[in-house]
Amino acid sequence: MGIYEFAILGDVSSEQRQCLTTTLGKMVSEFDLEIGSEVQIYEAGNLSDRNRASAFTAVYFGGSATTDIEATSLVFSESVPVIPVVDNLEQFSASVPNFLRATNGYCLKKEDPEMEELATIMLECVGLLRRQRRVFVSYRRTESREAALQMHDLLTSKGFDVFLDTHDIRPGDPFQDVLWHRLCDSDVLVMLDTPTYFESRWTREEIGRARAKEIHVLRVVWPDHEPNKMADLSETIYLEKEDLEKDSGPVISEKINEIVLKVESVRSRSIAARYMSITGRLRADVERIGASFEGIGAHRAIAIKLVDDRTIWAYPVVGVPTAETLHDIATKASVANQREAPVLVYDDIGIRETWSEHLQWLEDNIQAVRSLKITQAGWMLAAWEV
Repeated sequence: MGIYEFAILGDVSSEQRQCLTTTLGKMVSEFDLEIGSEVQIYEAGNLSDRNRASAFTAVYFGGSATTDIEATSLVFSESVPVIPVVDNLEQFSASVPNFLRATNGYCLKKEDPEMEELATIMLECVGLLRRQRRVFVSYRRTESREAALQMHDLLTSKGFDVFLDTHDIRPGDPFQDVLWHRLCDSDVLVMLDTPTYFESRWTREEIGRARAKEIHVLRVVWPDHEPNKMADLSETIYLEKEDLEKDSGPVISEKINEIVLKVESVRSRSIAARYMSITGRLRADVERIGASFEGIGAHRAIAIKLVDDRTIWAYPVVGVPTAETLHDIATKASVANQREAPVLVYDDIGIRETWSEHLQWLEDNIQAVRSLKITQAGWMLAAWEV
């Protein structure tokens, strides 16, 4: 039994099953998890062995054969997420059983042979990746405005919450405070690397602060441009002259779709890296004050034994916490029968002061969840009152 569990059901070929399993394995390894240990993958024949206390989701591959109907119907009746997967959305109704037809389906893409996008959706369903999909576009208006606008609109149409400075800061808002706040809440920074990108103070700060927050960068390099070594560790896509309709964009459809698909894969690694960083910092502070990590439970909850032998459950989160985040953690803690109020752990650097005050107000007035800034973890836990 695992902490996270999946089922691959329906008219799925052995090649598709192996491919999806391999991709899931790569993604969960970023969280220091392993298939066969903390993560289990079932098929219809052994689905009854699953741990109903674990986070779980299933995918159902539609097709001409109506296979695994009984097993799929059972998990569907238990109100767990079941994702219908088809080759052609026009054949959706004919490809999936009646009880799944009201569920939004996923169409496999030829340009994604490793099924990374489907694996990402599965990780979102079990809570390893947050459902909010946030991207920050960093660019020079004088050189890549058209491409930036195109990327904003296309990523938005794909379900991403995209930050573009010309679109997402309202008149009267403190420009830089809002910009840094939105950067801190982003999963990926897409850097349009044009010849004068590093000549701007603001774009230099954006790339530097993204790295400081351990947000992964997808660098899109303009034709005939020698990229700056500062961004050498980024995932990189190079453009040729024929990939641009004009110097500032837009990008031709084939290339822009490649960029969007790459955002998906970079996003999962970015979230995993940031989660592992927060967890590592928390562990270091816990051990520094003489307390100890006792183990990890469902939904990545961490049991911490304080110096007086009391145990608290900590939930590290990536990005900017909201009231919805607190509600989600309270629900998970209740399902797990944790006696004390769960503790939300987050990185407060770069978050707007007004938002920090809002989070404190929520804690003071709701009290179902407590919060802990990772920058103060050791200091606060040394005097923690349950």
